[in-house]
Order: sequence, then structure tokens, then C-alpha cells
Amino acid sequence: MFETWELLWLQNYWWGIVSLLGGFLAMMLFVQGGQALIPSLGKNEADKTLLYNVFGRKWELGFTTLVLFGGAVFAAFPLFYAVSFGGAYFAWMALLFVYIVQAVSYEYRTKKGNVYGSGVFETFLSINGYLAPFLIGVIIATMFSGSPFMIDGTRYSQWMASTRGLEALSIPFNLLGGISVVLVSRVLGMLYITNSVREESIIRIIERKRIKETIITVAFLGAFALWIFLLPGAASMNGQISIESNRYLHTFIQYPLSIFLPFVIGLGLFEFGAFRGAKIGFWFASAGTVMMVFSLLFSTGVGGAPFYPSTSDIQSSLTTFNSSGSRYTLAVMGYVSLFVPVVLGYIAYVWRSMARPVTHEEIKNDPFSY
Repeated sequence: MFETWELLWLQNYWWGIVSLLGGFLAMMLFVQGGQALIPSLGKNEADKTLLYNVFGRKWELGFTTLVLFGGAVFAAFPLFYAVSFGGAYFAWMALLFVYIVQAVSYEYRTKKGNVYGSGVFETFLSINGYLAPFLIGVIIATMFSGSPFMIDGTRYSQWMASTRGLEALSIPFNLLGGISVVLVSRVLGMLYITNSVREESIIRIIERKRIKETIITVAFLGAFALWIFLLPGAASMNGQISIESNRYLHTFIQYPLSIFLPFVIGLGLFEFGAFRGAKIGFWFASAGTVMMVFSLLFSTGVGGAPFYPSTSDIQSSLTTFNSSGSRYTLAVMGYVSLFVPVVLGYIAYVWRSMARPVTHEEIKNDPFSY
């Protein structure tokens, strides 16, 4: 009996860790949002180079968070990893490809001997700026809308669509999720620029854009959240999975402290930071983004609910109960997770060490500038 209770606790604990990493991944998309904005902010080559260096110093953190998220899913919920990463192959490969394009573009944009010119790699960075957050938003949305897969008694999974994940692009709800994440990343990108540069010409352009884009972003976030609350979802009862009306709304009400309150506070922090701007705006909006995404992801699987519904066979839907690793695996990883605050502290220390405003003079004298 104790072992069963411990396993259930560990499954919920690790679903919380995965959800939190998803929140940090969404926050780190400020790099992509900034990249998408650079062509409209940099009125000359010097300003563009300045902005590419602002985000070039942080892009590795976003990719590292994506890898960490995938690693946590693989270790804690291997069946989910196998079904999603193996089934929705084209969607995940497209996401990884745009991250690879980002890395190559920063490395070669101003590299000596670049025969393609910096404009080609700047175009690639703009594509990454839009496509990476859009794909991540679509993939997150499929955890509410479901995906076409089946699992037999031996836990062998089969993806039922030949488009291998790209079929998610045909569902309006998923597209709304993707667009919402793109808009959030743009607002975070503007706030980070405000926090990192002192060029008045760039700041003035951002101030003209920020309020309007924040209003549009909040409207899309509200529409996406409302659609989630109205969406029927897979629910588990006595080992059987069925469709329940307004399932996610009921979950938010059932868990007010761990889901509903963080979402409301997160949305408030995002709005305050985005409208407030200045130096502190980025930190409030970033914290709000982490809390909102954590709440949404955690609501899908808390308490053993189906967090990855199957649209081909509802009984094949994945829960934290049927997709997790063994009790031993989760317990060992639980002890390892106690060192996460140490890692976060190191990241915060490195971030603070690199937090000084970037200037034109610094870029000119830096042989490793992007």
C-alpha cells in the first residue's frame, strides 16, 4: 500500500517538474521573439548587429532548456516520449531543425569568409523567431486537443496519421495556441531589449509597439484560455477513460491552489510587466509566463488525468499512471532533482554576470561578437 502511494506521489511530482520545465522553455522564447523583431527595430547595420548580440548571448539557454525538457520526459514518462517524439516525428524534427538553423546562423552571420552574406543568416534567424515558438505552441496545444495514436496491450504505440505530427496544423485550436506563444515571445523580446540596451532610437520604436502588441497578446491568451475551459477533455474514472465536458475548467476549479491561482497570478504578472515596461517589466512578465504555462501543462495530467488524449482510441490516452517509469526510477530521479536549485542558482549567477547593457563600443571591440 505504501509503495503504491509513493508511486502516485512521485508520478505527480515529476509531472509537476515537467510542467515547470515547460514553463521555463516558454519563457526562454524571448530570444526567438526578439529575433523576429530585429528587422523592424534595427534601422542601420550597427543597430542590427547590437541586437543580434543581445540575443546571441542567450540563445544557448533556450536550446538547453528544450533538451532538459525532453530529457525529463524521457526519464520520467518514457511511453509519452516514445509516442510523441517517435509518432509526431515531422513536427519535432521541424522544431529541432529551426533550432539548428539558429545555432548555425549566429555562428556564421559575421564570420570571416561568409560567401552568402549576413542577410541570409538574418533571414534564417527571423524564420526561427517565428517558427520555433509557433511549433512549440502547437505541440503544447495537442496535449489538450489530442493526437492520432493507438497503444496495444504490450505498450506498443502506432501513429495513425501518415503526416507524423503535421496533422496538428489542421486544427484551429492548435493554431491559436501557436499564435499565442509567438505573440508572448515577441512581448518578452521587446521587454528584454528594453532591459539590455540603452540606444534611445531602439527604445522609442519599442515603446510605440509594446502597448499595442501587449493588448493583442492578452486578447489571444484570453481566447486560448477560454477555449481550453470550454473544451471537452479526456477524463479517467475507475481505470476507464471517457470524454468529459469542460474537463479542464473542472480541473482548474478542483485544484485552486496548484493550478487556478498560479494561472491567474501569472496572467496578472505578465500583464503588469508588459504594460509597465522599463527594466523590471521583463522579470515580471517572465515570471508570469512560467506560471501560466506551468498551470496549463500541470492541469492536463494532475491526479492521473489523461494528459495526452488519443483521438484514434480514447482508451489509449496517456496518463501519468500508465506512461511513467518505475517507482525505483522516479525515486532515484527524485533525489537527483534536489540539486536543481543549485543548477538554477548557477544559471542565475551567470545571467547576472552577463547582465550589463550591450553597447556599440563593446561590440566593436569584441572579436567574438555575432
